[in-house]
Amino acid sequence: MTIEVVSSESGMDLRDLLDDEEFARRVRSQHRSTRWIDALDRLAHVFTESPSVVLQTLVDIAVEYCGADSSGISLEEIGPNGEARFRWISVSGTFKRYLNGTTPRNYSPCGTTLNRGRPQLYRVTKPYYDFLGVQADPITDGILIPWASGEIRGTLWAVSHGAEETFDLGDYKILKSLADFAAIAIRHRLQTDILLKQEQIKASAARANELAHQINNPLQSLTNSLYLASNSDENSQVYVAQAVEQLEALSGLVGRLLKLQ
Repeated sequence: MTIEVVSSESGMDLRDLLDDEEFARRVRSQHRSTRWIDALDRLAHVFTESPSVVLQTLVDIAVEYCGADSSGISLEEIGPNGEARFRWISVSGTFKRYLNGTTPRNYSPCGTTLNRGRPQLYRVTKPYYDFLGVQADPITDGILIPWASGEIRGTLWAVSHGAEETFDLGDYKILKSLADFAAIAIRHRLQTDILLKQEQIKASAARANELAHQINNPLQSLTNSLYLASNSDENSQVYVAQAVEQLEALSGLVGRLLKLQ
């Protein structure tokens, strides 16, 4: 059963961003919104030239262009003990020290966001961190946006640790575009990893086949030497010595073959 904790007493307060009248009344920052085209150009360039760092660029842009103190991408996953959780796969700003950290799925603003399927405006205070057993700066204003690519899901978040009205509707639109881009980038990365693994498997199979042929020669020689040793009285020690050498060569080839697994 999924637990949603959204009361101020819990230290976590979430509100539907699109339905929140207070958020709608916030004054839009024209300075930040006019820089969005530059951010898109930068993002497109990174995706083309350096796709391995595109997720980090996404959260860096959220900090730089939306005035966030910290931003990150959370990925929903199953832990080693079968527990549902979120992993922070990219982080920028003050929370960067928590990169690759995890939070429980059933007691997380990210989990509530995915359950609701809508962007959330949220705040997090000390009681919530006390429950998790961590020390972190309070979130005085934050936006959570769900993203999905097939069965892969997560959130993009941007937070402030001081001001109570950091973000406005223009920032939300920027972050929504970043969340959509994150879904595409993560799907692209996973597909690339799959193709790379397939190529590695093919290369390993080809190398294993080559080693298998190389193993056949010392194996045949070893068999012959052992046969001659068992049927010769005068030269048996010579044949045994040859067999030992061939066995060592065979052992080395087998070791190389095992490393391909």
